[in-house]
Amino acid sequence: MSVVTIQKDFLGETLTIETGKLALLASGSVTVRYGDTVLLVTSTISRGVRGGMDFFPLLVDYQEKFYATGKMKGSRFIKREGRPSEQSILAARMIDRPMRPLFPKRMRNDVQVVVTVLSGDMVHNPQDISILGASAATMLTGAPFAGPIAGVRVGLVINEAGEEVLKVNPSYAELEGTRLDITVAGGESSLTMIEAAANEVDAETLIKALELGQKHIAELCEMQKELLSKVGEIKPMTIIEDNATEECLAFAREHITADKIGALFGLPHDEYKDMINGIKDGFMDAAKPYMEQAENPWKKSHVEDALNTMIQKHVRAKMITEKTRLDGRGLTDVRHIACEAGLIPMTHGSGLFTRGQTQVLSLLTLGSPGDAQVMDEMDFSGEKRYMHHYNFPGFSVGEVMPMRGTGRREIGHGDLAERALLPMLPSKEEFPYTMRVVSEVLASNGSSSMGSVCGSTLALMDAGVPIKRPVSGIAMGLVMDEQGEYVVLTDIQGQEDYLGDMDFKVAGTEKGITALQLDTKLQGLSMDILKGAIEQGNTGRNFILQKMLETLNAPRTDLPKHAPRIVSFKIDQKSIGDVIGPGGKNIRAIIEETGVKIDIDDDGLVMITAENGEAAQMAKKRIDAITYVPQIGDTMIGEVKKLAAFGAFVEYAPGRDGLLHVSAIAPHRIENVEDVLKVGQKIKVKVQGVEDGGRKVSLTHKEFFEQVGGTSTTSSRDDL
Repeated sequence: MSVVTIQKDFLGETLTIETGKLALLASGSVTVRYGDTVLLVTSTISRGVRGGMDFFPLLVDYQEKFYATGKMKGSRFIKREGRPSEQSILAARMIDRPMRPLFPKRMRNDVQVVVTVLSGDMVHNPQDISILGASAATMLTGAPFAGPIAGVRVGLVINEAGEEVLKVNPSYAELEGTRLDITVAGGESSLTMIEAAANEVDAETLIKALELGQKHIAELCEMQKELLSKVGEIKPMTIIEDNATEECLAFAREHITADKIGALFGLPHDEYKDMINGIKDGFMDAAKPYMEQAENPWKKSHVEDALNTMIQKHVRAKMITEKTRLDGRGLTDVRHIACEAGLIPMTHGSGLFTRGQTQVLSLLTLGSPGDAQVMDEMDFSGEKRYMHHYNFPGFSVGEVMPMRGTGRREIGHGDLAERALLPMLPSKEEFPYTMRVVSEVLASNGSSSMGSVCGSTLALMDAGVPIKRPVSGIAMGLVMDEQGEYVVLTDIQGQEDYLGDMDFKVAGTEKGITALQLDTKLQGLSMDILKGAIEQGNTGRNFILQKMLETLNAPRTDLPKHAPRIVSFKIDQKSIGDVIGPGGKNIRAIIEETGVKIDIDDDGLVMITAENGEAAQMAKKRIDAITYVPQIGDTMIGEVKKLAAFGAFVEYAPGRDGLLHVSAIAPHRIENVEDVLKVGQKIKVKVQGVEDGGRKVSLTHKEFFEQVGGTSTTSSRDDL
């Protein structure tokens, strides 16, 4: 295959897609370059299928390489990249989600997309062009992929005039402190995926961001079409679909009728499960003779496929025509809400949120600033002081499921809830604690991720964390027929998610949206549908928020008794070295003496963490003494540290010496300093000169000399 290159001016930068040069044994491969950010993207499709597969096996891997940004991995012992970071997993999910609905639903060939970051210029985020690369590589395979698609990031950035404006694919620097960071993906005229972090952004701004993103996605789709036209004819790939046979479908049409499925509507959850299981068992028993016949027996997978197809058809038709729900609710009704806070005694904060059959227990731990998570990524190094971890055990859906570590879905849901609360947290100066919330999903029947947003809000307020405003969340669904008629559902339950076409999660405060996530099983959603879903979602989440506030309407005024106490204050940056001392001598001494933890930021913010306030105040007193800037006329007790012919150096605070000149020791002339003072002796001194912001201090002992009979001995400086 010859090398084919397409170049385009995209947002003032050259965007290049090239194929035919690298990774030629993959089913399809491209390199994508934007600025000096370069990706290698491959798409590989198996010729056969694995037996017993009942889902479409798509796997997406996003590989961040430290060499891409000229970095070495931070660990001293392990330099090779290991398991994917959470950021890599989240990036892979954002590629998977818009691609998955564009393959045939019953396709059973394995598909693997691998995105490798070869170069990152720290201006153009490689994630912003990864969906473009994944789509282009897959289009080249000849697989039945309903592309092209692409993705872009849209941010609210500050322009040269100081105005807040929407910008596509902003740089890393432009996104710092932004109120909106949203990634959208889709085809030329519709969207299939949205992932957003926001700081109380209004619906109108969000819609404008979606429209702007859609416009530029269309340009990237056109670029892929040009690439394909230059490549020439691509041989269609033979794929395997596990479709129900026409005989099985005809049998299902006869046995699974609209009346039989209609009887499921309006039943309590347990009764619904019993009836639907009875319908399924009865159908499988009726089909059993056909599955056991000697000639051309029906496959069990085909029978089950036909059964599910007819159930889905009748449920969806009734929802659209009668505007009703499986559980009898109206389209915009929210299930029963129950909230509780402070129910787990030894945790620092706890919140139990129940919506219908979904129940999430969120538990908060407060730690010292030093407990923050150290982040060592390809394009970021720093600390994370707020973490949200989401756990989804099998018992939450009544299933037996091995517990073998955190899955990609759990990481994604945890990140969504974390983003929803992050802009509402107090600054480090206001509240220096490290915060970790763990949301344990105890029962799940629809949107446990949004349940964890609500539970986390309750847990934070229960612990007395001064959040700016409480956050709630809700999940919206969609059912659309072949004619384009549709209904949007507020607060979807599990069956509506499974049978429906959209999972649209919206979180925010009374003032605006803080997080957004969209997935769809359709090949795209129109802007009208998205506008309606956002508006309907805002109404629903505000209803939930009011129910939460009935339980706890503001953060508690006191920290829990089990929480550590932190005293924070600022010191002059020039004094940081004095507090630490040579080789850490001073700060170690304070920690050993008081039993506290001490963290000092580069800007001079000191944070003392202790089990009780008394120890924290004792440590603060020690630091205050070290950082004290003497004023002329101040008196203090100091220790003679060194003698010289011209006088003595007196330590008036740990690590801080002042010069006591020989002429200032006594009111009369002294020939030899050693005759009056000894090293280790404690004397009372007075400040008579200060230079260089307190770095040079001259002292006098004259007026105190006769009070101690010329020997100048006294007690410790704490007596003053």
